[in-house]
Amino acid sequence: MLGLLLLLQVLASCLWLGHSKVVPTFKTPCSQVFYKDTPPSDSLRPTNAARICQFYGNKNRFSTLYDRTNRIPVYSAYIYQPGKGGRSDSWFVEPQLINQKYGADMDTEDSIKKTKGINSADIGKNQAIDQDYSDAQGLDRGHLCPSGHQTGDGKTATFTLTNIVPQYSTLNQGAWKHYEDTTMAQKTKGCDKTYVITGAVPGKTKVPSGRVNIPSHIWSAACCLKGNKPIKAWGAIAENERNKNHVRNLELWDLENRLAGLYGGRGVTLFKNSCA
Repeated sequence: MLGLLLLLQVLASCLWLGHSKVVPTFKTPCSQVFYKDTPPSDSLRPTNAARICQFYGNKNRFSTLYDRTNRIPVYSAYIYQPGKGGRSDSWFVEPQLINQKYGADMDTEDSIKKTKGINSADIGKNQAIDQDYSDAQGLDRGHLCPSGHQTGDGKTATFTLTNIVPQYSTLNQGAWKHYEDTTMAQKTKGCDKTYVITGAVPGKTKVPSGRVNIPSHIWSAACCLKGNKPIKAWGAIAENERNKNHVRNLELWDLENRLAGLYGGRGVTLFKNSCA
């Protein structure tokens, strides 16, 4: 009996670990963060892609399509639910991008090195590591799923480098912050639920380490529901350049058309039925 109680205590404690899992498709394990359980069209998917269900506290917080070659997320999809909670003191990486047999818990580099007996080069083969951003002057760790759009433990879950792109400080702390904090709060008034997809278009330059792509554009799209009925949708896009600090607010169709051009002319559909 005592052994059973100890086992139950261990299992209960494990429920509070952070989990993220590399999956072959979003459609079953973590589709609830997409409108109508439907991810964007494959036109955004890079050749060396990884789909990550970002779990924390035994709950799927958001989902990320990750580009292992450029070492940045293509997009993160989430439900807008801002609330109370603190920021994380740690940055996580994805163990299953190192080895599919590794556990599904988000973890820090130091912890992985200690438990797996590997080094930073092993960890960083298919993803960004802390050192990539430490030497990137003028560039912030830009959240695609912002901590400010989540609540409680959901905020901590956003502090994984698989959710981060090199974003110029002028934009991240200027017009893009205004969009995240103010414009989204205004536009979501009257919405019972808002599905969001925020992404980054790969650029032509890299951070000083030469390993992580600096996106040319940051974009975001939202689908607002009243009850179960979509009532409005919108988009936004910004050039990610050192001296640029402007966000262009768009209709959803306009954003999709612009992204089609930026992604080589391939049609882009972000929400099923265009959230109509």
